[in-house]
Amino acid sequence: MRKQEFFIALIVLIIFFTVAFLWFAPSGVRPAPDITFNTLDGKTIDLKSLKGKPVLVTFWATSCPGCIKEMPHLIELYKELHGKGLEIIGVAMPYDRPDHVIEMSKRKQIPYPIAIDIQGEAVTAFGKVQLTPTSFLINPEGKIVKHRIGEMDMTALHHQIQAMLSPESS
Repeated sequence: MRKQEFFIALIVLIIFFTVAFLWFAPSGVRPAPDITFNTLDGKTIDLKSLKGKPVLVTFWATSCPGCIKEMPHLIELYKELHGKGLEIIGVAMPYDRPDHVIEMSKRKQIPYPIAIDIQGEAVTAFGKVQLTPTSFLINPEGKIVKHRIGEMDMTALHHQIQAMLSPESS
C-alpha cells in the first residue's frame, strides 16, 4: 500500500512540475520562424540574416488606433537603438490595402522597414496573428523572448532591448 501511495505522489509531482514549467517557462524557448519579408521599397529581408541582433517584428494595420499611437514610440526607439544593433520590421496585415500602408508610412515618416504581407505568410509563420498591434521581440540568438498583443510598455521594452545589445554598442 505504501509503494502505491508513493508512486501516485511521485506521478502527481511530476505532472505538477511539468505544468509549472510549461506555464512559467520563458517564451524564448521558441525559435523565430524562418521567413522572408517583402518591404515597401522592393527589398527582401530574410529574418535569419538578422541573427546576432535584437529584432522587433510588429504587426499593425492602418485602421488600428493602438498601432498608430505606438508608432511615434517605435520610431523613437528605432532612431535611438538602430545604430547600436536593433532592427525593427513593421508588418502590415494582409487585409490592409497597400496604397493605405504606403501613404501612412510616408505620412508618419517611418524609418524602419515596412513589409507587406498580402498572402498572410508572416501572419501564419508567427502563429496566425489576428489582432493588432501584435509584436514579437527576438533575441540575438534567434529566439522569441517576448510576444505581446496590444500596445507595449515602451520603457520595459527599451530596457529589455538595451540588455540584449553588446556592451560596446551601448
